[in-house]
Amino acid sequence: MLDRINALLKEVEVLHAKNAEELEALRIKYLSKKGAINELMNEFRNVSADQKKEIGMKMNELKNKVQEQIKRLKEAFEAQGQSQDEVDLSRTAYPVALGTRHPLSLVREEIIQIFSRMGFTIADGPEIEDDWHVFSSMNFAEDHPARDMQDTFFIEHHPDVILRTHTSSVQSRVMEHTQPPIRVICPGRVYRNEAISYRAHCFFHQVEGLYIDKNVSFTDLKQVLLQFAKEMFGAETKIRLRPSYFPFTEPSAEMDISCDICGGTGCAFCKHTGWVEILGCGMVDPAVLEANGIDSTIYTGYAFGMGVERITNLKYKVSDLRLFSENDVLFLEQFESAH
Repeated sequence: MLDRINALLKEVEVLHAKNAEELEALRIKYLSKKGAINELMNEFRNVSADQKKEIGMKMNELKNKVQEQIKRLKEAFEAQGQSQDEVDLSRTAYPVALGTRHPLSLVREEIIQIFSRMGFTIADGPEIEDDWHVFSSMNFAEDHPARDMQDTFFIEHHPDVILRTHTSSVQSRVMEHTQPPIRVICPGRVYRNEAISYRAHCFFHQVEGLYIDKNVSFTDLKQVLLQFAKEMFGAETKIRLRPSYFPFTEPSAEMDISCDICGGTGCAFCKHTGWVEILGCGMVDPAVLEANGIDSTIYTGYAFGMGVERITNLKYKVSDLRLFSENDVLFLEQFESAH
């Protein structure tokens, strides 16, 4: 039996095939159920115990050798076939242009990186939400205008299921399942039932932030937002906070940055005020903390939210919001060097 195996090893060393049919015939000859190696395996049962180790090793060597040779021949045939068909007429014309990242993706990632360096982690949640997480947990009154059909997309036949109008719903879910300290940012797409124009769309993107811990103050919020503004728009950027109102924060504020076009002296872009609004913010209302299972007598926090489209408009001076969703190649190619 050992002599037969050695003879087969020498035979396998010089295996050759002219085409795929001959290669398949070789595979059947050696590796099929009725092939040479399978016959040897059947005879191996009758080999004496003192020869099993030596013959077994030789059989493994033979099997591996056959598989290697057949694989080599197969790869040679495939390579030959490819070389004979170098021109694929179904392919896109050369050269194939490289794509670019979308401007919203670029700005979203930059915002995330800035807040990540300040200790914020990313939190995510569903875009199809329930009324509790979008509105009730955020201290929206039952008769709040934002609940009206003019602003919110409702799922048909499910009045309590909606497309989220802000990523604050993610903050609610985080507070439900996490005890302070909490420091998260919530980037995502949101939906509102608005007429599409150069300045509004029915869907857009937000990044909201939430920080809850003991002794959190408005000063902490202001410092974080100042640092963000300087990193996003330049070291010379100034900010100002104007009193405002949001159901989920008290006190609340709108934040403006100094116009980076005119340097704050006044121009058409900033409507000659020297300031441009970029986000809303405030201290988390105690009612929101309590609704989400956090003791407002122990913890305080701040929250902020910004539109990614708004920041992108300011950063790249894009005048029409619709350009972000039209997939115009000429528009997108302008951001090729912004990676």
